[in-house]
Amino acid sequence: MFNTGTVVGVGANIFGAGFPRQFIPSFSWGGASGFETFKLPKVAEVAERVMGRRGLPYDVVEEGIMKAVFEATAEDRVWEKAK
Repeated sequence: MFNTGTVVGVGANIFGAGFPRQFIPSFSWGGASGFETFKLPKVAEVAERVMGRRGLPYDVVEEGIMKAVFEATAEDRVWEKAK
C-alpha cells in the first residue's frame, strides 16, 4: 500500500503490510517496518533475471548506470547513517 504522492526511487523493493514512508530512496529494501540498502550485487542479480525474461541484456552499460545512481543517491538512504 502506498499513500498518495509516494515517491519510489530506482531499484527499490517494497513489501509487507502497512504504509511505508512517502519518500522511498533508491535501492531501498523493506517496508513500513523499516528499510535497509538493497546492495548492488543483489540488484544486478535481480536485474539480470528480470531483464533476461524480457529478452534484454543487463550489460556493463546498464550496470554502470545503476552504480552511478547508487552513488548519487547514497545520502538519501539515511538509515545507513544511523548505524
